[in-house]
Amino acid sequence: MMNQPEWRLSGGMVPYPEALAVMEARVADIRAGRAGELIWLLEHPALYTAGTSAKAQDLLEPTRFPVHATGRGGQYTYHGPGQRVVYVMLDLRARRQDVRRFVSDLEEWTIRTLSRFAVTAERRTGRVGVWVGRPDKPRLAGGQPREDKIAAIGVRIRHWVSFHGLSINVEPDLSHYAGIVPCGISGHGVTSLVDLGLPVTLADLDAALAATFDEVFGRQLAVKPSAAV
Repeated sequence: MMNQPEWRLSGGMVPYPEALAVMEARVADIRAGRAGELIWLLEHPALYTAGTSAKAQDLLEPTRFPVHATGRGGQYTYHGPGQRVVYVMLDLRARRQDVRRFVSDLEEWTIRTLSRFAVTAERRTGRVGVWVGRPDKPRLAGGQPREDKIAAIGVRIRHWVSFHGLSINVEPDLSHYAGIVPCGISGHGVTSLVDLGLPVTLADLDAALAATFDEVFGRQLAVKPSAAV
């Protein structure tokens, strides 16, 4: 049986290039058997990232924040203070070698985590990520109910070791999303736990992530803060 993944909690804002370097090194070590799996909880300073499917026209304000090209799947997204970024470095060789199932499991983990705060979050066909209904907001032009995205998911798999992961909005500045078309999806908006009227902290969310991880991935884990990388 594999050892439990390490959980790392970094304080402060972790620069994006530094995070990429750490993930690249850890993925190589996991593949080579030099290190175990890692769940890394952190915040980034305000920035935009471009996934492998990003379209130039979806970067509406290219000079607003730094823009980082990244090898994860997906399109443009935003990271910044008040958002919990969760980088998930798991060895899928010892789990399920199924990329679609892995993405679905990340969504399920997020949904179960948010349910701890009485948030009904859901998947939507054709829209990767996790969404919440907003009956308190006007319907879209075509009459469809308004939904807001609360969590984004973008992963990369190298030799069946995962990296990148997900981000959940706790209390970011939602106006920062105006510089992009988030994940290439127009019409629907973005939200956060605090925007939904829930006084949740990053620490609250971290505890819920740890409590629900085992329900999806079959591990009993606890968040153990370690020194910032």
